Amino acid sequence: MTTTEASTDAPAARSSDDRRGTVLSIAGLATSVLIATLTVLPSPYAIGGAGPTFDTLGSDADGVPLVEIEGAPTYDSTGELRLTTVSVGRGGSSAFTLGQVIAGYFSPSQYVVPEEQVFGTAEEEEAVQEQAAQDWISSQEHATVSALEALGHPVPAVLTVHSAIEGTNAPGVFEADDVITAIDGEPVTTFAELSDAVRGREPGDDVSVTVDRAGTELTESVATVDNGAGEAAIGVSMDPSFELPIDVTVQIDRVGGPSAGLMFSLGIMDLLTEEDELQGAKVAGTGTISANGDVGPIGGIGMKLYGAVDAGAEWFLAPVENCAAVVDNVPEGLQVVAVDTLDDAYEAIRAIGAGDAGALPSC
Repeated sequence: MTTTEASTDAPAARSSDDRRGTVLSIAGLATSVLIATLTVLPSPYAIGGAGPTFDTLGSDADGVPLVEIEGAPTYDSTGELRLTTVSVGRGGSSAFTLGQVIAGYFSPSQYVVPEEQVFGTAEEEEAVQEQAAQDWISSQEHATVSALEALGHPVPAVLTVHSAIEGTNAPGVFEADDVITAIDGEPVTTFAELSDAVRGREPGDDVSVTVDRAGTELTESVATVDNGAGEAAIGVSMDPSFELPIDVTVQIDRVGGPSAGLMFSLGIMDLLTEEDELQGAKVAGTGTISANGDVGPIGGIGMKLYGAVDAGAEWFLAPVENCAAVVDNVPEGLQVVAVDTLDDAYEAIRAIGAGDAGALPSC
């Protein structure tokens, strides 16, 4: 009986084992197919991450300085001032896959969004690229002006109004191509003088503005408005023409946009001064720069922090207005200094070089 029962149960046991093995095999095959799909299937997403960094005090592979200055003596530095960038790849044209999209989504040093959010249509992408190229050129000019002004060399300018901004008191008072020549009766001949004269008032104060309109001098009174930072503004966008005493050439053709402005300014200041501000320190950073030395916020700062570390930087200069995105996102080994103006940034690199950076503000 025992033998008979045993011989009756054995086929049933083997059948159960066979079914379990078949299920596991199918599951393993499905997993393999999924892994293969994640590995080879192109994905309609864009992945952003740290791009290359460039030392504004360094040279390219052929020994050509990345920032060349003509018209003034320049001096060597023992440190590095690295502008940081963000690189964005698209699934439609790059060799990354859905698996990489998933990995990028959970990475602190990358971001992942649908392609159309970054690139849009072909026409929109072309417009964005053209604007980035124009911003790149403008940032170099503003960097040169702000650097020279910060070093005590005023840069004369023709202060032409581009447009009166809707929602302010300027429309109907100022016209495109008006040239501002005086504020409250005091001549203004540089962009810094214009900015300082207006910012010296409180938002809501009336300001007397003298303009040259097609050869006719007019003086108008306008109530200032808040520029969003608690400072007075007359409500016009400007298109100044600067009379630069030096020529600055940048040998970088793989970058667009305005976010390198701050590091350009610092590089120019370092090159024009005999002082070795950095004394061997490696500093990276980012931020737009205005002609009067204001540092503005940028996008992608989280990725730029990681790019700085990859490049060997020990310090990072970040716009004050980007601090919310910096907090809790600083890679190990990097110290961040918050800056609001070019003067702040210049004093920061001097303090870093002197080993006296303990009191510098962070985010």
